[in-house]
Amino acid sequence: MPARPALHLDPGVFDLDGAAAHFVGIGGCGMSGLARMFRARGARVTGSDQTPSSVTDALIAEGFPVECADPGALPAAAQLVIASAAIKPEHPQLVEAKRRGLPVMTYAQALGRCMIGRTAIAVAGAHGKSSTVAALGHTLIQTGLEPTVIVGAACRQLNNNPDAAPTGFHLGAKRIPAGPRAGEPGLLLAEACEFNRSFHSHHPTIAAITNVDADHLDIYHDLAGVIEAFNEFARRVPPADEGGLLLIAHDGAHRTEVAAGVRARVETLGLSPEADWRVGFDPESALVTLSRDGAELARWTNPTPGVHNALNSAFACALAITVGADPRRAADALASFQGVDRRLQRLGEVGGVTVYDDYGHHPAEIDATLRALRQHERPTGRLVCVFQPHQHSRTRFLLDEFAQSFSCADAVIVPHIYFVRDTEHEKTLIGADDLVRKLRERGVEATHIDAFDDIVDHLSRWCEPGDLLVVMGAGPVWKVAHRFVQRAACPGAVTARAS
Repeated sequence: MPARPALHLDPGVFDLDGAAAHFVGIGGCGMSGLARMFRARGARVTGSDQTPSSVTDALIAEGFPVECADPGALPAAAQLVIASAAIKPEHPQLVEAKRRGLPVMTYAQALGRCMIGRTAIAVAGAHGKSSTVAALGHTLIQTGLEPTVIVGAACRQLNNNPDAAPTGFHLGAKRIPAGPRAGEPGLLLAEACEFNRSFHSHHPTIAAITNVDADHLDIYHDLAGVIEAFNEFARRVPPADEGGLLLIAHDGAHRTEVAAGVRARVETLGLSPEADWRVGFDPESALVTLSRDGAELARWTNPTPGVHNALNSAFACALAITVGADPRRAADALASFQGVDRRLQRLGEVGGVTVYDDYGHHPAEIDATLRALRQHERPTGRLVCVFQPHQHSRTRFLLDEFAQSFSCADAVIVPHIYFVRDTEHEKTLIGADDLVRKLRERGVEATHIDAFDDIVDHLSRWCEPGDLLVVMGAGPVWKVAHRFVQRAACPGAVTARAS
């Protein structure tokens, strides 16, 4: 069969009806959601991924043709190729697409094009994007505004089919079905990731920036470069007279520099009395309040501990109200939000040890999470953290900050650094032992244990009732938490450490 002609993509609305789109790296949470949205818009979707997973299994069960392990040749019918950010240019299917002259888009570029013609809300920030977008999605679903949601973490409450495996996707309405904005283009919610300036491909109607920190310094070199990138993202929001809005943290987002030159209406949110949207938070009761112009609009008890999570939920509430959600119904929805996988996820208590799994991989995230857990759980024993550094370059650039971020922990176990995206040379410049040494210099009990199974063995012998165990990192270190729970669930697996 001869190859179909390439699509001619105009810069306007992304017309996907009948298009044959192939997704390389379809097993990612965001990529799988985008593939579902493409199919809902009329595209014929195929995909490939190097590793079979529950995500690819779910796609196959839904009727998506997905090739795993050996992706094989690019389908002859393909007219458009979408590549995950993790896919390198030398991938055989991308090389073949280039040879055929097919348009190739990154995930961020394709998602950005899908925002055109929708009421798009893009949430940016160094931390909390997934939690904020998922909370906003859940809130808008519960308040009858039917958004389409793509988030980079699994959240069962977003599922169109509640009996299916959790995804990070919800298919919503083409037009807002209710409220003061009924009939306007449908809501599309997504994270706006700053890695590699991906968020510069987005076309949001409304943007939120929850915080700005020094990260991805292999790309931006310093904080000034990060701030400049966020400013460019903010300037992509349409002017105020076209409905453009930037909601930015009153504190912690370098708002003066980030909002410079922005044509959209700019509003701030935070704990400060000067913020446009003022947040109140009681850490003892986890009560959150949201006020505007001196009047309280909503109050709810936040299910996830910590002031950072209270602010994430407040961003979700403010955005929901902005697009027409009833404030009281929005508050009720946020009180029922169960969170997303790997974001302060409580796996349970086994053998008297309380176990959490968390995605935190930046010093600010680690510090906020550990403080929140100590405040919320009040362990009678030790707060033990297993932390896998994510990227050698990030660990090297922020080594002192990482060492400081564990001040709330009683003991830290560090496996090997997760190697992703960095060069082999970068790998030689720093190792897990360097972080362990820095932690010990600050008086933190720290140990390097390389293999995950050896860490689980150590924890099973060493943890005792009353301890609080949190496993943190953006790599596969989650396996430690789950294996520990599985093993500790067996009688006698968790024993008191020797005196």
